[in-house]
Amino acid sequence: MPMMLDFLGKLFPAKPPRTPVHAMPPAPAPVPETIQVGDRTVPLLMVRNLRARRYVLRLRPDGTARVTIPRGGNRTEAHSFVQRSRPWLEHQLQRQQTQPRLPAAWHLGTEILFRGEPARIAPAPAGGVTLGPVTLPVADPANNLRPAIERSLRALAAVELPLRVQELASQHQLSINRVTVRNQRGRWGSCSRHRNISLNWRLIQTPPFVCDYIILHELAHLREMNHSRRFWREVERLCPDYFVAEKWLKTNRQLLR
Repeated sequence: MPMMLDFLGKLFPAKPPRTPVHAMPPAPAPVPETIQVGDRTVPLLMVRNLRARRYVLRLRPDGTARVTIPRGGNRTEAHSFVQRSRPWLEHQLQRQQTQPRLPAAWHLGTEILFRGEPARIAPAPAGGVTLGPVTLPVADPANNLRPAIERSLRALAAVELPLRVQELASQHQLSINRVTVRNQRGRWGSCSRHRNISLNWRLIQTPPFVCDYIILHELAHLREMNHSRRFWREVERLCPDYFVAEKWLKTNRQLLR
């Protein structure tokens, strides 16, 4: 019997024990891409979006160049697109450096935008803090107030923005399905084919005419689900001075981050 076992062992040698998955060395982290713009090295982020129809380049508030790769696109063409867009990117970097910025932490005395007007964070007599005419609940005014104030503003926006959407939709005889308020980073709003509208809570920091423009922009998508010339004609019909709102957003974008 031992000889038979030895023979079988030669025919079917035992496999070496497998290394447990948790013991395997981690995969190397991807090397971040960059692009040289003048004397600056700019981080480059490639994001594929199957719904996109073209390459899009944006400069994020943190100084990262974000490139959207559309369906059927590839990274090689994306790099060529970025290289062709280098003058635009350099101009945007210069603008970003000159624009006012909000401090990372908010404390008593910090001034932020509320309904388009600068409002200073002040202690409320009965507790919490005041922001212009509004009192917001804040547990500990001694620490960074930004998370608590942002939560309060988002809750306020979740009440006010859907009501304003309903008002404007009714005024222009448009029907919508649902309105949600989100913490979007890259857009002010969106409209789906199911007639659902999503809005950025930070619109509560903008002037009423800017907030209305964004809402009307999304309502225009109910008639034109694109950004064609017909869409922009519809936007102009709904909001004749929309370009003034666009200019305000471009000028004050850094104060809404």
